[in-house]
Amino acid sequence: MAATMQMNKQATRQAAQQGRVAPFKATGVVRKVAQLPSSTFSGVTVPQRQFAISGARSVSRAVQSVFAVKDGAVLEGRKLRVAVIGGGPSGACAAETLAKGGVETFLLERKLDNCKPCGGAIPLCMVEEFDLPMEIIDRRVTKMKMISPSNREVDVGKTLSETEWIGMCRREVFDDYLRNRAQKLGANIVNGLFMRSEQQSSDGPFTIHYNSYEDGSKMGKPASIEVDMIIGADGANSRIAKEIDAGEYDYAIAFQERIRIPDDKMKYYENLAEMYVGDDVSPDFYGWVFPKYDHVAVGTGTVVNKTAIKQYQQATRDRSKVKTEGGKIIRVEAHPIPEHPRPKRCKGRVALVGDAAGYVTKCSGEGIYFAAKSGRMAAEAIVEGSANGTKMCGEDAIRVYLDKWDNKYWTTYKVLDILQKVFYRSNPAREAFVELCEDSYVQKMTFDSYLYKTVVPGNPLDDVKLLVRTVSSILRSNALRSVNSKSVNVSFGSKANEERVMAA
Repeated sequence: MAATMQMNKQATRQAAQQGRVAPFKATGVVRKVAQLPSSTFSGVTVPQRQFAISGARSVSRAVQSVFAVKDGAVLEGRKLRVAVIGGGPSGACAAETLAKGGVETFLLERKLDNCKPCGGAIPLCMVEEFDLPMEIIDRRVTKMKMISPSNREVDVGKTLSETEWIGMCRREVFDDYLRNRAQKLGANIVNGLFMRSEQQSSDGPFTIHYNSYEDGSKMGKPASIEVDMIIGADGANSRIAKEIDAGEYDYAIAFQERIRIPDDKMKYYENLAEMYVGDDVSPDFYGWVFPKYDHVAVGTGTVVNKTAIKQYQQATRDRSKVKTEGGKIIRVEAHPIPEHPRPKRCKGRVALVGDAAGYVTKCSGEGIYFAAKSGRMAAEAIVEGSANGTKMCGEDAIRVYLDKWDNKYWTTYKVLDILQKVFYRSNPAREAFVELCEDSYVQKMTFDSYLYKTVVPGNPLDDVKLLVRTVSSILRSNALRSVNSKSVNVSFGSKANEERVMAA
């Protein structure tokens, strides 16, 4: 007996040194996934393989434990194992790419019926780039109205062709589709709430502790699993970001009401979205009315005065009242939204993506595309760095993703940050901004950049003219700021709001 135990210990040490694994019991459940045919990903053939599966209501499953392995070492007898925390667009796209690339993937998400309060707009290029089916897109927006503080309306979209549009989706439908696709490609979907992770050494595995809700329990049952790497896709209040001390950042509170309005009013919003600007609807953002499947989403957001978010929401409702009255509120949602990338987005074998990394643009508040893109880019870097899951990789691979991301999108974030600071600082500045939006050249450049996520070179002469108009608008707004606010014709939504602001 003693000799046998000694042999087992020696075999275990050898397995650890060589990157092999030994079986152990882990609690928690993963959903059943099917055998996959051979496929090609990023130019590399992914062999046919069978994932370990368990019944939908099992309470435990045999999972291989993970030993300490240095970066670059070949993994014998198993594949690289990655936990993706969070099942939104960033997490789902990361899980899909990892599984497709030969990495054993666990996607952990607490709310599989997620309804994040999100405008739900996606650019046209995302449909093709992420191979999205049209049935998950509720509306094709071809017209927009920018509405100034004085209720001046400017029609936006006249430069769009017949085949160009902005997609509007419901996040509970959109996110569910992406997660299901990741699952079909081999990702293990775990209905659980991440609690914490532990790592004994920099080369050692992470133990993920979470509460499992697979059996329908409202309280959740403690469970755990060991993994080699972690992708934090768990939103603006990311627990993964806190664990790696990623640093603080400003965040906005988004508040949204879904309202089912009469059919004749819904017809008005069939392919139209509205954006309201003004101190009444938000001191630093905008209010919106976006069309959904059979209702509209009315919302707003703010960074600088979060406690007044319901007041700003009421003003947005008041400004759009004529077009939405008679409707019934069917859902109320609120959620934090990051305002800029975090100071730190990786540490060791942990990467942040999506809202957890702070990838929401200022001025426009766009986040869905950048969330999905960052999840895919991080996963691609891991797939490449691990040679399709056959060897260990770490921070060097993650930094490949960060370098590519910053090179591709840093300018976009910086420009939109400047625009928000210039045009969202006062009502006169917002009036100037809406005035600029009426220009056809501004619309063309804006939509080309948004729809296709590329920096489109402009006509030099038109660029000079635009610069002159922009400077003129800014100077005019500065002049108006020096005038007493009572002399500026500004609507503040309800009469009560107007009297309150004018009296201030």
